[in-house]
Amino acid sequence: MESWLQTMLDAAQSMSLLEVAAVVFAMAYLLLAVRENVLCWLFAFLSTAIYTVLFWDVSLLMDSALNVYYMAMAVYGWYEWTRGGSNGDDAPHPLAVRAMSARQHALVIAAIAILSISSGYLLSEHSNAAWPYIDSFTTWASVITTYLVARKYLQNWLYWIVIDAVSAPLYVERGLHLTALLFVAYVVISVVGYFKWREHFRNNGQVIAA
Repeated sequence: MESWLQTMLDAAQSMSLLEVAAVVFAMAYLLLAVRENVLCWLFAFLSTAIYTVLFWDVSLLMDSALNVYYMAMAVYGWYEWTRGGSNGDDAPHPLAVRAMSARQHALVIAAIAILSISSGYLLSEHSNAAWPYIDSFTTWASVITTYLVARKYLQNWLYWIVIDAVSAPLYVERGLHLTALLFVAYVVISVVGYFKWREHFRNNGQVIAA
């Protein structure tokens, strides 16, 4: 335990101000998303802009590209959460929490598997990417799950629990210790987010499909 704490202290002393800012903005994004506060997308944009640079510098090429996509999705998410809903008329309304069907889950899982294996192979053969298959999995799963967040699908939190749990060791190995610790916190917050959104979903009189 003491050696782990010392490692974290050493990492805190050596980390860049950019990583500190990215972590703070990323945490603000997630906490605001749990509360369904549209300002979460502003902090998502700021955090991902910084992480685009950080991940490139440590050869996590897919993660760097992922954060460019995140910046675009932050704009899309802002629009969807503020104007993507409908009350049966033509006027825009805030988007409400919705649930995924079993068919949607199957399509999401199949897409993640196919894309991860394909890009993982290409990266392992034609680049110096670290952990190409795991990097590819976290990238493609995050790409799809971020869309689920933007569309306010309740089960996005379940996907994030898996993604964040897999990502944490990857960042430790790359020396981004504070970011790894952030992803451990993400797992806990994602659990809270799922139950919070489920409560809102049920309060709207909706039922989660089997």
